[in-house]
Amino acid sequence: MALTDDISYLKGVGPQRAQLLGRELGIFTCADLLEHFPFRYVDRSHIVTLATMDINEPYVVLKGVVRNVNVVQSSKFSQRLTALFFDGTGEMELVWFQGIRWLETYLKPSVEYLIMGKPTLFDNTVQMVHPDIEPFVADDAGGNHSFVPVYSTTEKLKAKGLNSKGISRLVDTLLNQPGLVVPETIPPYILQKYKLMPRPYAMRGIHFPSSSQEMQQAMLRLKFEELFFMQLQHQQSRINRMRGTGLKFSLVGERFNRFYNEKIPFEMTGAQKRVIREVWTDMRSGRQMNRLLQGDVGSGKTMVALMTMLLAIDNGYQACLMAPTEILAQQHYANFCRMLDGMDISVELLVGSMKVSEKKKVKRRLKDGEIDILVGTHALIEDTVVFSNLGYVVIDEQHRFGVEQRARLWAKNSVPPHILVMTATPIPRTLAMTLYSDLDCSVIDEMPPGRQPVNTIHATDAQRLRLFGFMKRQIAEGRQVYVVYPLINESEGLDLKDLMDGYDSISRSFPMPDYQISIVHGKMQPDAKAYEMERFKKGETHIMVSTTVIEVGVDVPNATVMVIENAERFGLSQLHQLRGRVGRGGGASYCVLMTKDKLTPSAKQRIDTMCSTTDGFQIAEADLRLRGPGDIEGREQSGMLNLRLADIVDDEPIVRAARDEVRSILEADPELRHPDNQLLRRHIDSQQAKLSLAKIS
Repeated sequence: MALTDDISYLKGVGPQRAQLLGRELGIFTCADLLEHFPFRYVDRSHIVTLATMDINEPYVVLKGVVRNVNVVQSSKFSQRLTALFFDGTGEMELVWFQGIRWLETYLKPSVEYLIMGKPTLFDNTVQMVHPDIEPFVADDAGGNHSFVPVYSTTEKLKAKGLNSKGISRLVDTLLNQPGLVVPETIPPYILQKYKLMPRPYAMRGIHFPSSSQEMQQAMLRLKFEELFFMQLQHQQSRINRMRGTGLKFSLVGERFNRFYNEKIPFEMTGAQKRVIREVWTDMRSGRQMNRLLQGDVGSGKTMVALMTMLLAIDNGYQACLMAPTEILAQQHYANFCRMLDGMDISVELLVGSMKVSEKKKVKRRLKDGEIDILVGTHALIEDTVVFSNLGYVVIDEQHRFGVEQRARLWAKNSVPPHILVMTATPIPRTLAMTLYSDLDCSVIDEMPPGRQPVNTIHATDAQRLRLFGFMKRQIAEGRQVYVVYPLINESEGLDLKDLMDGYDSISRSFPMPDYQISIVHGKMQPDAKAYEMERFKKGETHIMVSTTVIEVGVDVPNATVMVIENAERFGLSQLHQLRGRVGRGGGASYCVLMTKDKLTPSAKQRIDTMCSTTDGFQIAEADLRLRGPGDIEGREQSGMLNLRLADIVDDEPIVRAARDEVRSILEADPELRHPDNQLLRRHIDSQQAKLSLAKIS
């Protein structure tokens, strides 16, 4: 049997189970099954008793006997099997809803069993639902059977007998197939250099380790492999891009120079100037630029974006900026129009809420080359949006767009335009090394002069009256206040302050006509939302009650107080983004994190981090450690890195070693033509072939 064979041909699978494995877990071939790794192991040598068992443990191992086996008829069509488990220190109920006939004959009162599963409380009674159970053998507490792999599965698979143990049996069957070849992917010289286990041994060692040491060695080998090939793919992509042809901008022209000399109302920071030089170097190289711009909230990324757009326009090309929300797109459009006032540059906006006639007019002018800068949302990637000569694309808040969406913008010219992707959420070093190693990276690590750090304060409901008094004093001094809620309406089962309830409460404490209040949330019509935002920007309202729709794109220098309700419900990066809405003027600003009295340890750690630093990079590192890479940027994150085993925080030394090794190899052999690197070449080709087939299917 070969690893490329369809999983249905493996003994114990068949067509029905194969279809389910593919749909539920993405397991279509034998190789897919082999790479469905355990997510933890149960050490059967670590047996606890009912008296000492922690009911909060995710998995426990107990040893004892089973009595009082009964089949209970729950309804006309359903039944369950119950039994009492005794271990000499107490008793616990066991419950099964599947495999009842088999269990009736399997469970014997005279046999001592190992019981493995998650203990739960039901009606104040300790029970275990669908535990794994097998006869206890004297040498089970050691030897080759101590570590039991635990596999992720689903309820539908469990109903077909493919619980963790069922999947384990299939893997065991596969590994014991006569003549099965598990191909090596990493050359011997790398295995020797890093003392890595050969792949066939690693595959057996990770599924059925005979010891903790073997499990760790197998894990190290396979983590290195996935990080190594991720880096290899990224670095090769970068090399190919550097070799390819791109638009060559050779002129720093009249528009750029006039704007720089006459229009900038402040002295640019050294970091902004450095980044513009880096972008300009790329633009005139004749190779397509693909650069990531990182900068903390308020560091001046928008100014860099505009000035580099002027370089494109001076060289006869159009530029566009794509933003994730209409509010942010409108903000950029308004800022560009204001900053370019009096200059012969045409700036237009294209968003979904515009009238059809307005959209048609913008698209016609764009195609005719009458628009220099187009600002918009994902509406820019529609097929009906045709540029005359697109040379430069800026993508703001890049993590909110999928790769496919970005690629559709790149295809708007026969020669790919230069690309600048910006993020106001600084990316932790370990994540950047792993995920963005194919991009050149620029960092704005200075704040504009005069920007004061925002004072961050933690408060609870007991201090709300004091908070209202502080807000009134700020308003009396001519300042404005944001109050942000996580929800629009009360959500059943969640103990949260909802926006509408909060609005009513604030309206009572800040009555008209002395106080004016705006309200903004994502379910409002765009024109109503824009109207309320504009009232607040003009200073016509004192307080803006909002959901996180104002997380990005709102720039009101007069707003000095940000109150975040239920702050414990937000991630660190989102809290940092919200805090960045204040502190944009010259005066002192405040961010008040309102929480309930009792916090979980992780929530307390987030709040403490926010109160202790305003450094976006420190916050991003803390967020990565608290939430993991799958959640760091708030999109469909679980598969963002597509890592099966490695953790880019805990495994940073492996990330670094893999990256350095890839760089060393590609510097000496960029085409991987050396005989020593043929294994790498073959593996990459096989992965690309698999990807092509997947796209066809």
